[in-house]
Amino acid sequence: MSCPSGTLNGAGSTAQANAISAAVKAYQTSCSGVTINYNADGSGAGVTAFIQKQADFAGSDYALSTTQAGQVKTEGRCGTGSAVDIPAVAGGIAVIFNVPGVSSLNLSAKNLAAIFDGTITNWDNTAIKADNPSVTLPNLTIQPFYRSDTSGTSYNFSNYLNNLGGFAAANKQWPGKAGQGAKGSSAVAAKVKATPGAVGYAEYSYATQDSLSYAEVSNASGTFVKLTQANAANFIAKAKVTQSGEDTKVAFDYTYAAADAYPATLVSYEIACGTGNDSTALPLIKGFLTYLVSASAQSSFQSLGYVELPTSLQATDATVISSLS
Repeated sequence: MSCPSGTLNGAGSTAQANAISAAVKAYQTSCSGVTINYNADGSGAGVTAFIQKQADFAGSDYALSTTQAGQVKTEGRCGTGSAVDIPAVAGGIAVIFNVPGVSSLNLSAKNLAAIFDGTITNWDNTAIKADNPSVTLPNLTIQPFYRSDTSGTSYNFSNYLNNLGGFAAANKQWPGKAGQGAKGSSAVAAKVKATPGAVGYAEYSYATQDSLSYAEVSNASGTFVKLTQANAANFIAKAKVTQSGEDTKVAFDYTYAAADAYPATLVSYEIACGTGNDSTALPLIKGFLTYLVSASAQSSFQSLGYVELPTSLQATDATVISSLS
């Protein structure tokens, strides 16, 4: 493990916050001369902080858009160079719910899209009952909660709903028409836990740490799939990995319909300069990110509810990080 010294600042994704926190603790234990600060304020805010040179790296649950990549160039964030996306933390998105007397539930992509658009408003709706014939659903108003901040979790969940449920196009600013917003995954989870009739979405680790019920969701064949780490890993393993230079991106295949592949997933990226990094920060960026994508760190994240990156992607990441300059 590389052990430079100094302070490293990151900001962004709340979905990966629990993994980053664990990685920071482990890395700082081994490298006592390093201080790492990570402000989990959402993917959009993290990317903005990176572009404005307020963070050495950003955590984002979606790769840089063309517009954001252009801003990096315009602002000279990486000197004359460009930023790179490094997929580093993976997991399932849990559809969390609080329906009194109900602990298990099937929610199709189509019905979820209707819930978050406000066309299904009650838990005993006939469409939900049809997918849950053995569940007694109450006559209770549905209270949807979504991310109010620009969020990669929102982007990935709306991408799933768009592909399989006819929802609006994927967007980091939640595109649904119904419900109440909350800033950050932890706030969404807290709102769902405190509100009878609530439903929301958050990275799997928030569902497990808050002891929230979460639904099985439908895949491309209409089969309901349970969220487990193994099932999320099976879906992520079928994602297409593309590279343009050192920039690495992951695209999910929503047509993949194996019964043991959970389709509502995300990959969090670390965004850093490919070239043009601050010379003081560079060894810290390379040291910490190398640890973050290592087999040791990735394996440890499983106890928090995350999914270990495929070994081939770990190797690709390590090569990219070693080339940062």
